[in-house]
Amino acid sequence: MHDDRTLVEARLRRVLDERIRPAVYPESVPLEVAVWHAPGEPVPVAEGLAADVEPVTVGSRWGAPWGTSWFRVTGTVPEAWADRTVEAVLDLGFDENMPGFQCEGLVYRPDGTPVKGLNPRNQWVRIGAPVQGGEEVRLHVEAASNPVVMDYRPFTPTPLGDLETAGSDPQYTLTRMDLAVLDETVWHLVTDLEVLGELMAELPVDAPRRWEILRAVERALDAVDLQDVGGTAEQARSRLTDVLAAPAVPSAHRISAVGHAHIDSAWLWPLRETVRKVARTAANMTALLDDEPDFVFAMSQAQQWAWVKEHRPEVWARVKKAVAEGRFVPAGGMWVESDTNMPGSEAMARQFVHGKRFFLDEFGVENDEAWLPDTFGFAAGLPQIIKAAGSRYLLTQKISWSRTNRFPHHTFRWEGIDGTRIFTHFPPVDTYNCSMRGAEIAHAVRNFKDKGAARHSLAPTGWGDGGGGTTREMVAKAARLRDLEGSATVTWETPSAFFAKAEAENPEPPVWVGELYLELHRATLTSQAGTKQGNRRSEHLLREAELWAATAAVRTGFPYPYADLDRIWKTVLLHQFHDILPGSSIAWVHREARATYARVADELGGIIDAAQRALAGEGSVPLLFNAAPHTRSGVPAGGARPAEMSGRTTRAERPDGGHVLDNGLLRVGVDARGLVDSALDLAAGRETIAPGRTGNLLQLHQDLPNMWDAWDVDEFYRNTVTDLTDADEVTPGDDGVTVRVVRTFGASRVTQVLSLPPGEKRLVVDTEVDWHETEKFLKLAFPLDLHTDRYASETQFGHFFRPTHTNTSWEAAKFEACNHRFVHLQEPDWGVAVVNDGTYGHDVTRAVRGDGGTTTTVRVSLLRAPRFPDPETDQGVHRFRHALVPGASIGDAVREGWRVNLPERRLHGAGEVAPLVTVDRDSVVVTAVKLADDGSGDVVVRFHEAHGARARATLTAGFPVAGVEVTDLLERPLADTAPPAVDDGRITVRLRPFELTTLRLKRA
Repeated sequence: MHDDRTLVEARLRRVLDERIRPAVYPESVPLEVAVWHAPGEPVPVAEGLAADVEPVTVGSRWGAPWGTSWFRVTGTVPEAWADRTVEAVLDLGFDENMPGFQCEGLVYRPDGTPVKGLNPRNQWVRIGAPVQGGEEVRLHVEAASNPVVMDYRPFTPTPLGDLETAGSDPQYTLTRMDLAVLDETVWHLVTDLEVLGELMAELPVDAPRRWEILRAVERALDAVDLQDVGGTAEQARSRLTDVLAAPAVPSAHRISAVGHAHIDSAWLWPLRETVRKVARTAANMTALLDDEPDFVFAMSQAQQWAWVKEHRPEVWARVKKAVAEGRFVPAGGMWVESDTNMPGSEAMARQFVHGKRFFLDEFGVENDEAWLPDTFGFAAGLPQIIKAAGSRYLLTQKISWSRTNRFPHHTFRWEGIDGTRIFTHFPPVDTYNCSMRGAEIAHAVRNFKDKGAARHSLAPTGWGDGGGGTTREMVAKAARLRDLEGSATVTWETPSAFFAKAEAENPEPPVWVGELYLELHRATLTSQAGTKQGNRRSEHLLREAELWAATAAVRTGFPYPYADLDRIWKTVLLHQFHDILPGSSIAWVHREARATYARVADELGGIIDAAQRALAGEGSVPLLFNAAPHTRSGVPAGGARPAEMSGRTTRAERPDGGHVLDNGLLRVGVDARGLVDSALDLAAGRETIAPGRTGNLLQLHQDLPNMWDAWDVDEFYRNTVTDLTDADEVTPGDDGVTVRVVRTFGASRVTQVLSLPPGEKRLVVDTEVDWHETEKFLKLAFPLDLHTDRYASETQFGHFFRPTHTNTSWEAAKFEACNHRFVHLQEPDWGVAVVNDGTYGHDVTRAVRGDGGTTTTVRVSLLRAPRFPDPETDQGVHRFRHALVPGASIGDAVREGWRVNLPERRLHGAGEVAPLVTVDRDSVVVTAVKLADDGSGDVVVRFHEAHGARARATLTAGFPVAGVEVTDLLERPLADTAPPAVDDGRITVRLRPFELTTLRLKRA
């Protein structure tokens, strides 16, 4: 037989594009259209429906950036269309290549009932099947003219990312507003041919199955009358029956399709627009569930569910009904799909507390899985948090984006810092917007790395980012792929059903230990410094507010602010979403975030002040309130008393114009350029700064990544560096015992104050940067005379180690990494810590000097200046605090990290305030003291072992205790854990390295 394969395949493409697809809607009539443009922010539905409208025609421009237009479409079904299927086809000016990234709409009936969403891949509204001739049609469309921020030339700076700079030019052209007859037979023929054509293209050219499909397709095309597609579509479909009925082979890969719409809680749109994106998608998916009995849809992020409940009660009613039927599935059990690298210990725990509790309270549903398809890497402390929340599984896809190394597994157990293992799945389909194309399904099969041991994978299926979720076309394709020779089998399933099957067939998968580092998007640890500092500050203020409010409630009857703390926690958790905290959203998002963090700080400051005043009482005794988990200035953790002062600091001028700071523990030399050329640990007689090098060195790099500007820093940034050594001023500080350094560079100015606190072995560096650079990266370097092949980096509920060398490509790829409050470097008998109050990105490198010694350089990432998606990223004034701690053990690093993030609070009162709880071992760190969320008045204490060693400690309650329970993060008793004994308020605990424990103390 002659090889005519390419001829038939080309014929299929053209006939589908030019004849069959256009015949899906063989007849249409225009609708009458009128519009009202809301003058400002979105209005309530009732107001939009009642607004006075003006006529508008197809072809008209509409929609200022971020505007809302209410279209009213009316018409009459022609009598000749009686008993046929009729739809409204409403094209607002869509680009089918941009689902989720441009204008969108939600269709309402005149009574305010939501119908479905409109999106580039979902432009139809069913009128009737069948309809009655003469039927009147009246629909309203709430249309959002969200501008296209990331266009076909992505990462181009644009003013469209903020309402304040976007202008008022119309963004879209009204393209089609018709009533049309839907020829369902032709629609099904299109799906048949698409499925077979896509499958055929993925099969080997010499495979018999490919040629069987080819010949069947050819016969079907022969049966199509190109001038009467509708009249011959059924005959054409009959030519495909046999090849569509051929069952899959028994060994076929099995795909669990989960209806999905990954909606970023903010990204290239503000938070307020996400509220509407979620409503449109939820309306769409509940409508699709009504039409498709096999379909299952899962939605994560409890915050998004809460938005629907609060802002779109009419959509919420439909969602609740579908949840009750088990087909609209709450997924993930987190408040949002957060970043997991930067959130602190308690914040990461509260993501699960608030997420799981919402789904339990609203639906009685408990999630087993963490659902984080798009998060930019995963901190090594996360597995035990997932387990402590009562969950068992993790799903993500993002690691497939890594640029250097391919992750070796798709299904595995992930082991965290404490030894907890979580069953984890990376969908081999390599997308969280699967559309059931043959290429996607075939890629999942070829890509799956666990062949032989397993045959199940998951495919999140649907358009995300407001693209409307799963479409009826995807559902139709999945139906044909349920059991089709040559393809993986496809079944709609819930996430929990998939994980149960996957774990049952592969109970002992491979194990991956440590962080799941994404070899991409490393700059998200630095971009938008104001957002990151707002997060860090809010986390610590929440700790203080809970601690002092709980202490005051138990001691004085102070009214514990349950509702306020709950609301504020949810606000902070929302802003940990993986495009807000990482700094990868538009200017509007970060402008609002900074304002929100300021309000949060004011409100929490008020709670803290009121609680401390209640505890202090009236009096003139100067009290220092210590919210840190370690004794400070003689004040116990969680208590207040007069501070104990010890030691003094001196400053002397050097002959070279520099200065020497000395507090008896540490002697620091500052040269005439304001650089630290010595940091001598006096007790150890050990120099911290490497010979011939200087610390407190600001370094400026060019920073234009190849793409993903706010997200990425590419390794070549290191090729060019400017050491900022010129100083405008190096002078004594106002107090006479500090050194003030001023530098200017480019259009920017840096002011630093270097200080040695009395009685403390740490050099504090306060840095203020008035930043006006573009596409630059600013680092703060400390070259250390220290030999080590690894360093410790704080993460949630502990720390883990990264190498300082680059032996392999895995190590070399970690050229920018995340820490929380400290990094720590250690020789066997001496170490150094670098602590911070609000930065995350850093790098650590090593070099061998000519004298044979090793210089290990720690560089803190301060600021970047990308121009997309926010053209003015980080322009303005920023303040940072870092401390260099010579001679530090890992325990010192933990303590100093807390110290720098919890400034002292001083108040006059009647006398000492005893802690509500104490722990007698510094390695056991209390991260939360609060009242139980259920309002019972029980005291909840959460703590962990922080040094990486086993610990036996005694926790002592400063109030009568009637009983104690070990609980999960949701404060529920652990059925398989015996409660520890209580002896006169003392509770003895034994902890494994980094073990996390939550105790609930019942008050007598």
